[in-house]
This record gives sequence, structure tokens and C-alpha cells, in this order.
Amino acid sequence: MFTWVNKEQGGRNKEGDMFQTVIEGLQNLYTKKLLPLEETYLFHDFHSPALEEADFQSKPMVLLVGQYSTGKTTFIRYLLEQDFPGMRIGPEPTTDGFIAVMYNENEGIVPGNALVVDPKKPFRKLNAFGNAFLNRFICSQMPNQVLQSISIIDTPGILSGEKQRISRGYDFSEVLRWFGERVDRIILLFDAHKLDISDEFSEAIKAFRGQDDKIRVVLNKADQVDTQQMMRVYGALMWSLGKVINTPEVVRVYLGSFWAKPLQNAENRRLFEAETQDLFRDIQSLPRNAALRKLNDLVKRARLAKVHAYIISYLKKEMPSLFGKEKKKEELIAHLPEIYQILEREYHISPGDFPKVTKMQEQLQHYDFSKFPSFKVKLIESVDKMLSTKISSLMNMIREEESKQPPQMVMGGAFEDSSDGPFNHGYGEGISAGADTEDWIVSRDKHRYDEIFYTLMPINGKVTGINAKKEMMNSRLPNTVLGKIWKLADCDKDGMLDDEEFALAQHLIKVKLKGFELPTELPNHLVPPSHRKNPTADILYNNQED
Repeated sequence: MFTWVNKEQGGRNKEGDMFQTVIEGLQNLYTKKLLPLEETYLFHDFHSPALEEADFQSKPMVLLVGQYSTGKTTFIRYLLEQDFPGMRIGPEPTTDGFIAVMYNENEGIVPGNALVVDPKKPFRKLNAFGNAFLNRFICSQMPNQVLQSISIIDTPGILSGEKQRISRGYDFSEVLRWFGERVDRIILLFDAHKLDISDEFSEAIKAFRGQDDKIRVVLNKADQVDTQQMMRVYGALMWSLGKVINTPEVVRVYLGSFWAKPLQNAENRRLFEAETQDLFRDIQSLPRNAALRKLNDLVKRARLAKVHAYIISYLKKEMPSLFGKEKKKEELIAHLPEIYQILEREYHISPGDFPKVTKMQEQLQHYDFSKFPSFKVKLIESVDKMLSTKISSLMNMIREEESKQPPQMVMGGAFEDSSDGPFNHGYGEGISAGADTEDWIVSRDKHRYDEIFYTLMPINGKVTGINAKKEMMNSRLPNTVLGKIWKLADCDKDGMLDDEEFALAQHLIKVKLKGFELPTELPNHLVPPSHRKNPTADILYNNQED
């Protein structure tokens, strides 16, 4: 249980508040500190609706976005390992609305108009997008172990051209922006044969401005191309993303084929398995980091609310008291970029914290500046105090409390643990190869290693470090890696290698050249038979040699 209790204050903080969980603490801080500032300066009209209890208490959410037929719905089916109500899959644009896939003991569908009046669901503020959207929004509920930890949002397939965007009947980009602010992970899906980013897809990605840390990219159906084609596809995808995602860092792209069917091209099977495991680990970590993510989003919201308050109060201050209000209003809107620079210097604000100029100018046209509230120092100081003391104290205690309980992870479905069986990723490969066999795996190639060994002029059955080094350097591995291999192979630590130790060193070099990692300690199954403490192993090995 997360707690934020000051023992010196008798279980209460300095203001007499007691929080049983981190989430409860965040909700309390938002209601008492940040919400008054937002309501005073009309933040909800300009930027984002007010947060409710369900926004804080909801499970982590994953938002899937992509063009039609890139496998979004199939990806959900792959994770859950079962169909969900309302699911439709096909090569044409089949998903024509938003589907929130959530946990419930009773399987069924809740329509959008009923969903936005449910106080237990974090979708009440979607009511502002009207019936055109709500008629295309449903909640698919089902008893599934994966959904006990996360909720998944499926989105309509994105089409090309301006006509499709207008004919939706609602602002598609604004709906995505609303979801982007509230979800824990945004997954952009691409098809290996559909790398073009249409105008609507570009606008959709731009709607996630400020949420770059949540975005992951999946190149789906990668098994439909061979290795050479995949390299070209990957390069083309990175080039396309670079034009719409304006970050200096490279976006993480996961390659794979996310459905339960045989691979069409199995030559990259190991790569796909490694990429799938990386993506699964990222998704599985969401419940563990949920409180930290909500804290991070609240801090971002508080910074934007402060900047908005500075802008609104400045516009109010510049308005004349009697005449020329409309003319002054038009002048202030036209010079909004200059106003941003003034506020940036006066309050030491980062340029990235300001809202988009063109959108702000468009929204300001509908307001009477003379009715804007003036600058209220106490509201700003209250939020500053929240950011400097309350949030930092809460953040410091999150990890401390997490360490006292088992880590929360997504379980069930495709996340079911297979580490105990032979289909665990990496099982029987690299260092673990030969772990379940009776013979010493190095002995299979020892006759070849022996030929090299006897050319190095062994003395009393052992080669010196100098002679062994010359042969090991032929692998072109770095000295740091070869030094680690030497330590692992020199079992008796005498600074020389006998025939078995030399064969082991060659085996470890082969493992490393194939791209596998070396262990910190030599596993028991790789210890040469003559260096084992168990005499029966020597007898078994000698019989095999005979």
C-alpha cells in the first residue's frame, strides 16, 4: 500500500491531510491546489477538461493508433488470446469507431452515451465531442486476466485524404489528443507494406505533442519481407517518422508479427522473438509505473496551467478600461508571439511550456478580454508550493513503498510466463546450449580445437597465455571480451590452458561471435570434465571418449 504519512505529524501532513495511497494524494493535491487555478483562468475551456476521481483511479491504458489493416484489432486479440465483444477483423477498414476493451466479470458491450455518464469510468468528459463521436464509441467488457491490469483502446483505421477526416462528424485529432493525455502508452502500428503517413495520420501523431515519452512504434507483419527488404523498410519508416515526430531522439521501433500464425519468413525468428519480449516487458511495467506516470502528467498539467494563467492575466492587464476594447483585443491577439517572449523573460518560462500560438489565437477570438481575471499571486504560489514540496515528497516515497510489496505486472494471455519450459526466449541457445544434455557440449567440436591446440606448442599439456593470446586474437573480439573469456576458461587459475580449457575458450568465442552474451560465472554444464568436483562426470566423459 502506498502511503504518504508523516509520522512526526501523527499520521498527517502539515495541513492536516492524510492519504492512504499515492493516487489519493495526487487527487487531493489536484482538487485543493491546481483545480482552483484552472477554474479561475478558464483552463478547461482552452486546454483540457477537469480531472475526476475516475481519471486517478483508472487502470493503466494502452492506446493503439494506425492506418487501416495494420493489425490493431489483431494485436489486441494476440495479447488477450481470445476474441472480445465488438471485434471485427478484415483487410478493409473494419473498425469504424473507438473501442475501450476493459475488464468485467460479465461479458458485453456498453454504448458510448451510457459510458460517459458512468462515474466509475474515466470517459465522462468525452461527452463534449457530441453524439457523432459517442455513436462510434463503445466499451467492450470481458473477464480476461490481462484486462485485470490494463485497459486497451482500439481506434478507427486512419484513411488518406481530407474527405475522410471531415466525414467522421467529429474532430478525430482532438479525440486522440484527449486520450493521449490520459493513457500510459501510445502504440503506433505500421504495416511493412504501408509505410506512407497520410495527412490524417500526420495530424493524429501531431495530436500527441508533449506525450513523446509515451509513444512506441510497432512495425507489424515484418515476417512478410525478407532480411534485405526489412532493412529498407526500417530505414524508410524511420525517415517518415522523422518528418512528423520532432524529437532529437530516435523513436523505439519494435519489429515483429503480432498474431498467432506461422511466420512467412522465419529467417529473422530470433530477432522477432527478442523484439516481442522487449515490447511485452514495456507493457508489463505499466501497472508498476502507473502512479509515477500520473504524477508526471499532473506536473505537466500544472506547468501548462501556470503558463495559461500568466497569459490570461497579462491580456486582462493590457485591456483599456473604457474605449477601444475590440481594437486592443485584435492587437493583442496579433502580437501573441511577442507576448510569449515577454512572459518567458519575466517569469523564466521554457519556450516548450507555452501552448501552440495559432491555436491559442484562434480560441481567444471568442472571449471578452476585459472579463478575464487579473493576476492572483496566492493561486500561483499555491501551485508552486505543490510542485516544490508536495509532489517531490510524494515522488520520493513512491519507490520506497513499491520496494515493500511485490511488483505489479500484466499477467495472462500472451504475457503468460513460459520461462520454465523449452520455449522460453533463449532456451538452449548461446551459453545455455547443452544445459539439458548428459555430454559436455564442447566435446562435439573438441577434435577441431585440439588440432589448433597442438600447433601452439603446449608444455606439459598446457599452452602459455602468450601463445593462447595469438590464437584468440584471430577472433577480432575486443581485448575486454577476450579477457573475460580467459577468466572463464582458466578454471584452475594457473595462467595457462590445458586442452579442455582451450576448447572451452574457443567455444565461448564462438558463442560471443554469434551475438550471445557471456555469463559472469561459468555455468556447471560448461565446466570441463577434468575440472569438475563430481568424479562420476569424469567417468561418463571418459567412456564417451573411448
